[in-house]
Amino acid sequence: MSKFNFKKGDTVEIIAGDDRGRKATVLAVMPKKNKVIVEGCKIAKKAVKPTEENAKGGHVNKEMPIDASNVRKVEA
Repeated sequence: MSKFNFKKGDTVEIIAGDDRGRKATVLAVMPKKNKVIVEGCKIAKKAVKPTEENAKGGHVNKEMPIDASNVRKVEA
């Protein structure tokens, strides 16, 4: 298994997918799954049930994981 080259706070560029060409920071890494979560990329709408904190519930925009092979580290 190869070394995982990303860590939280790195600046990366998306090289594949709908967000191709966008540069952003890494919010979280998942080395065992070989995925990263990048700020503002691969947004999905998630339904949330009403809770005490969020009385209305509704929909929330959430960043989803991207495969590490689809991002490239950028020197900032």
